[in-house]
Amino acid sequence: MAEKQTAGRDLLGDFAPKFAELNDVVLFGEVWSREKELSPRDRSMITVSALLAGGNFEQLTPHLHKAKANGITKEEIAEIITHLAFYAGWPKAWSAFNIAKSIYESEEGR
Repeated sequence: MAEKQTAGRDLLGDFAPKFAELNDVVLFGEVWSREKELSPRDRSMITVSALLAGGNFEQLTPHLHKAKANGITKEEIAEIITHLAFYAGWPKAWSAFNIAKSIYESEEGR
């Protein structure tokens, strides 16, 4: 069973309770849990791609951690970002690589 998401409630619960509920209950509780339709690994690839393409690097950071936890290797994330560079933009790929490198190298050996 997937870990229950509480980031919305923890970070925005007092300020934007409905948004926090939609984040935790609907997005992560209902959408991400539809593992018969798409595996968490596939959802991570799609989400990382969408965030990189949109230049949403603040959100990219936690989703790269999630991608790694969902089994996407360092070699695979490097290939994904390289591929996206040609579709989403070279500067966005550079920014994503800086984040990914930090995450994948800091967590090696754990």
